[in-house]
Amino acid sequence: MTDSTTRADTGRISVPAAGDGGAWTHRPGKRMICLDVDGTLIDYTGEMSGPVRQAARDLVAQGHLLVVATGRSLPATLPVIEQLGITHGYAVCSNGGVTVRIDLGLEDNYEVIERRVFDPAPALEALAERLPTARYAIETSAGTFLSTERFQDMSFGLVAQGTSFAELKRAEAVRLVVNSDSSTAEEFGEAVKGIGLQGVTYSVGWSAWLDVAAAGVTKASALEPLRETMQVPLEDTLAVGDGRNDIEMLSWAGLGVAMGQAPQEVLDTADQITGTIEDDGLAAVLESVLRE
Repeated sequence: MTDSTTRADTGRISVPAAGDGGAWTHRPGKRMICLDVDGTLIDYTGEMSGPVRQAARDLVAQGHLLVVATGRSLPATLPVIEQLGITHGYAVCSNGGVTVRIDLGLEDNYEVIERRVFDPAPALEALAERLPTARYAIETSAGTFLSTERFQDMSFGLVAQGTSFAELKRAEAVRLVVNSDSSTAEEFGEAVKGIGLQGVTYSVGWSAWLDVAAAGVTKASALEPLRETMQVPLEDTLAVGDGRNDIEMLSWAGLGVAMGQAPQEVLDTADQITGTIEDDGLAAVLESVLRE
């Protein structure tokens, strides 16, 4: 597999000068709070609870930096950012493949400042040999989605364009998504491990679901440059998540908190465990920061 390529649509990650359009700057006592979306901010019906929304908005109002860090694509992430009341800041989408600066003064309210791309062909060939009945989708470097067999998911945020497997192999990818209806999550996970994917980073979801990114790309790999640029001490970082794609982020943060329903390997990674999504576990974490 070829090496991953960093593509910065607007140059290197940078922060506007203090006072420029209300840009966020770190101050003592303020945290960089990095939040997963599905299973953390958003429940399994696609809703954000009132307590979670209010606590998040209160933290933004107090001057903390809330960074949405999700496997969702940018179009599916923007409505979540709006609910949180974030007007200036950053978001990490596509499991670290896309970094976005949020600024309501911009024409589209955001700008993509980095995309990490890779050649999906070797991974697709290896996966198709072991998982011949799976469905495949690619988030392209242009921000569109290509898919086989009318593969569509809410995390895409837009309608995927049906195409051939051969065309998928020729695409420049930010994210490769694989889903199977013919195996359990356990069977799917074992099959993926047996493939021995090389030159990429991947994580298996709750169901028979696989996300593949460029080598070394995770939520944590995208968050660390933001932390360094804004000069946030590591001890002032907090991350909350519930999935296997959150493991690196929870390990990276000064305080990593797992949602109560997370798989055991995620729970084992975390510094703390909060309640489940049904119990508004995230609200409890955010409210504790408000009380600090």
